[in-house]
Amino acid sequence: MNRICQLFGIRYPIVQAGMVWCSGWKLASAISNKGGLGLIGSGSMYPDVLQEHIRKCKQATSNPFGVNVPLIYPDIEKHIEIIVGERVPIVFTSAGNPATWTGYLREKGITVVHVVPNVKLALKCEDSGVDAVVCEGFEAGGHNGRDEITTMCLVPQVSDAVSIPVIAAGGIGDGRAIAAAMALGADGVQIGSRFAITRESSAHDRFKKFVTSATDTATLLTMKQVMPVRLLRNRFFEEIRELEQRCADVQELKDHLGRGRAKKGIFEGDLEDGELEIGQISGLISDIPAAGDLFDRLLREYAETVSILNKDAFFKSDEVL
Repeated sequence: MNRICQLFGIRYPIVQAGMVWCSGWKLASAISNKGGLGLIGSGSMYPDVLQEHIRKCKQATSNPFGVNVPLIYPDIEKHIEIIVGERVPIVFTSAGNPATWTGYLREKGITVVHVVPNVKLALKCEDSGVDAVVCEGFEAGGHNGRDEITTMCLVPQVSDAVSIPVIAAGGIGDGRAIAAAMALGADGVQIGSRFAITRESSAHDRFKKFVTSATDTATLLTMKQVMPVRLLRNRFFEEIRELEQRCADVQELKDHLGRGRAKKGIFEGDLEDGELEIGQISGLISDIPAAGDLFDRLLREYAETVSILNKDAFFKSDEVL
């Protein structure tokens, strides 16, 4: 049995990323109901809002789901208290030290996964006792690692370095990419941007429609001095780029960023002054389907890809080169 399916108690090793302003209970439950693992993104939620989403997700699905907890956000202690109190079975942590909460959560019977951008941090996670790691290449949307290691290079190196299950993330938006990630040694995949542009996503419709018109060069990793983030090009992006080109210091960049930029862009649909976080696969996104229909499409594409690879293999498995 697939290690990720066994670990989470799910049918398919496909995880929907816990994205800020996109991943509420509607999206998480839709993916869990299809046999994947849905995640609620707590990074954009006050504690009482998180609790509401957890309870609604429980009502909407009888299958496992989890919560993504960015460790750099405020109210972490309250979020953890709610997660434990509501008996959420799975927690994905990111943007912080995996040792901070892993031991406590595992004592409470919770499966813990941490997101990493390189091999060194993957090994640290394994030493900290996490159950699995997500290795995220810099193609991914939102906040990103500073190392700029691509998913295709990162996945096999992490898979070779650790003994715990590995989930590939970053630039995975269709069944072809799922097959590629599994071929590189991943036990499963985490998909963010593609699930962000579905009907159940809580992102604003203007943001979703804007993404469907994106091209292959529409995003860029920026704000590396503060915290690297991949953004669609808009007026806010150009203002940040201008500041960086004239070597503005970190404080000036933080002042211009201010508060609530991602909410303004993704949740409220301000396409000029908001922070429009999305991955490089935005160039492949051309529609806004129901999450369940998209999930079925991913499975079909994966099966078709594997079938083509088996049919067109350039040598037979019993041949010795």
